[in-house]
Amino acid sequence: MMGKGEHPKMKIVLITNPHAGGHKSQQLIPMVKKRLRANKIAFDLFLTYHSDHVDEIIRSIKLQEYDALVAMGGDGANYHLLNAVLKHHDQARLPPLGIIPAGRGNSFARDLNLFSSKDAIDAISRRRTRPVDVCRFTQNTNIYYFVNCMGMGFVTDVARTATRFPRTGHFSYIIGVWHRMYNLNFYNLRMEIDGTLISGKNCLVEICNSRYTGGEMLMAPEAKIDDGLFDAVILEPFSRLNLLVTLPKLFKGTHVDHPRIRVIQGKTATICTKPEKKLLPDGEMFGVTPTHLTMLPRRVRYFCR
Repeated sequence: MMGKGEHPKMKIVLITNPHAGGHKSQQLIPMVKKRLRANKIAFDLFLTYHSDHVDEIIRSIKLQEYDALVAMGGDGANYHLLNAVLKHHDQARLPPLGIIPAGRGNSFARDLNLFSSKDAIDAISRRRTRPVDVCRFTQNTNIYYFVNCMGMGFVTDVARTATRFPRTGHFSYIIGVWHRMYNLNFYNLRMEIDGTLISGKNCLVEICNSRYTGGEMLMAPEAKIDDGLFDAVILEPFSRLNLLVTLPKLFKGTHVDHPRIRVIQGKTATICTKPEKKLLPDGEMFGVTPTHLTMLPRRVRYFCR
């Protein structure tokens, strides 16, 4: 994908769902191609229309032919790339992973200081990377991974509403918050973090490897993507008024000062709920409780700025 006579300085796999982010990915493709060529980055572009397609692509490629594997989209696009890579290839030989933000939230990209396609392509061109922890979680006997966060309860309900408004960007999550706030429901939680038991009625749990969720919501302000720990944000039952007052603080990270919100760091967690709750790893509606989580310190490398 280079001009005649040009010699690329690197070659990447570029995977994108053209419908991601309300067709934002599709709109960005011509400009991204142009910038990659301008930076002498050769690429094989794969368009996907369902999550299993990413798995098929990554399983079939010859990894040694590429210097990087890049997803253009949001947190969900990165989630599918990450899981396919760790499932099908030797983790000791993985090339760096990259994100070109083009989704609704782009939460994880914020911790890499990537706020635009230009930022991402500059980072790839400079080959600047940083190690990133990966959180492994179970579904029966199967294993999956995430790098941003995994929520359940109120946050999952919010995300389900947000998917109905794909063209509104991260504002779709704000719509979801307001809608679900008036239909609050609680569930019984039993969670063990590094041997410490937390139990009782619960509103939401968010297991955070990085700081942001839903775009600009600073869910875990002290989280670090390379410290080998997750930050579990645990919200006990709230009144609607309490929730209304606290929600704006999410954008500054000051919500964690509320007495009904706990933040606990850990390396492992076992989570059970009654009734079972749907899970939301990296913005994707996938799986249910119970689940077991384990942090894998600095398991992959991502391009950053």
